[in-house]
Amino acid sequence: MIYDVIIIGAGVVGCAVARELSRSKGAMLVIERSEDVCTGTSKANSAIIHSGYDAENGTWKAKLNVRGNRMMDTLSKELSIPFFRIGSLTVCTQEERLGELEQLRERGERNGVEGLSVLSRDEALRIEPHLADDVVGALYAPTAGIVCPFRMTAAFAENAAENGVEFRFGEEVQHIARDGELWRIETDREVYHTRAVVNAAGVYADVLNNMVSSHQLCITPRRGDYLLLDTTVEGYVTHTVFQLPTTMGKGVLVSPTVHGNTIVGPTAFETDDREQTATTEEGIAQVILKQSNSIKDLPIGQVITSFSGLRASEQGHDFVLGEPDDAPGFFNCAGIESPGLSASPAIAEMIAQQIREKYTLKEKQDFIAQQRDIVHMKPLSYEEQAKKIAQNPAYGVIVCRCAGVTEGEIIDAIRAPLGARTLDGIKRRTGSQMGRCQGGFCTPKIMDIMTRELGIGMEDIRKNGPGSHLVTARTKGGDE
Repeated sequence: MIYDVIIIGAGVVGCAVARELSRSKGAMLVIERSEDVCTGTSKANSAIIHSGYDAENGTWKAKLNVRGNRMMDTLSKELSIPFFRIGSLTVCTQEERLGELEQLRERGERNGVEGLSVLSRDEALRIEPHLADDVVGALYAPTAGIVCPFRMTAAFAENAAENGVEFRFGEEVQHIARDGELWRIETDREVYHTRAVVNAAGVYADVLNNMVSSHQLCITPRRGDYLLLDTTVEGYVTHTVFQLPTTMGKGVLVSPTVHGNTIVGPTAFETDDREQTATTEEGIAQVILKQSNSIKDLPIGQVITSFSGLRASEQGHDFVLGEPDDAPGFFNCAGIESPGLSASPAIAEMIAQQIREKYTLKEKQDFIAQQRDIVHMKPLSYEEQAKKIAQNPAYGVIVCRCAGVTEGEIIDAIRAPLGARTLDGIKRRTGSQMGRCQGGFCTPKIMDIMTRELGIGMEDIRKNGPGSHLVTARTKGGDE
């Protein structure tokens, strides 16, 4: 079979491109080396939809951040993506740097960001009372928001699958080359041919580009450590609070999440290890120390977990998008670091349009834009919950007590298009195992549901990828 487009990588950009391309007729395939969507950078980031004031004018980061931000209201409704425009504050702690806030405001306005204003300390304290004592002013960006990156990525992928896009998981691309008018893609399992390739391979995007183009890319993974605080801290901050940016980013932020937690981070450590996402004592210490520059007396002792993620920092410090002139039909989505999550819908829109025009792909008349109903019981009113339970009693059975996730929601996650097949896949789709106990109480019950729904044994259940089984053997009596 010859595909029209093969997308390599099922992070938020790859899945967004798949969804946009599924508006057109054609054979589309996504190849992902991990066991599920959203297993790399897309699952370990700040979960922020940036307003777009920070990027240099005229860059892809600037243009596509602002466009992506504006697309989020419609996307969140179409695809049931948890998204809230809470606004952000970028704080300054030195009088001599106050002018930089005004420079950021002017840059943001040139980028097309609306509603920016520079606030005095007193004005900033009125909307964020726990700012640090050293804060002397802040840039307010009302269009900034928070999102669930797991649900966002899964929604793009599920909707793409509903519209005919194929997904292959657990396959790693090993070689790409021209084969006449087509591209030949060799994985560790199969050989594919396609008219067009989309390179959305995250920290490995330079490796794939450098197989086909003399315009060599160089991606340096940049590791960032985070802390996640319990929902008991909810309301201590109500906006995303950044620090004045440097060349390494906006520093350690403090922000609410859509799930009611508070996220703190990230650090920025460059590394040559594209797989190393372990947190470090040094990294966590930096997070704790640096957050105090913006927020006073944050209850940091309410940490329920820590994690780290890798950002794909390209030496040109901008997104690398589109076809290299010596590799027509090979479309890069490379160097997607911050604000990549915010820009992902706009990146997808642009790349999909380039492919449609180049290959004259025709629009589908039966494109399904609206995602299936995604049930999340906890935010519903009592009356809405009662109605759902009457329709399906499984929605009345609490499995994850910390996050209030029901058996019905877990079953939905398993039965969905591209349904969850691992504990982490269920976690990312439902929010179970993410609360104070970090799965300590709900994991056995979730495993029971998985055995029933998937027809597998306990020893077949994995946390994530290969080798992550929780039960490795049975006793002679049959007990695990």
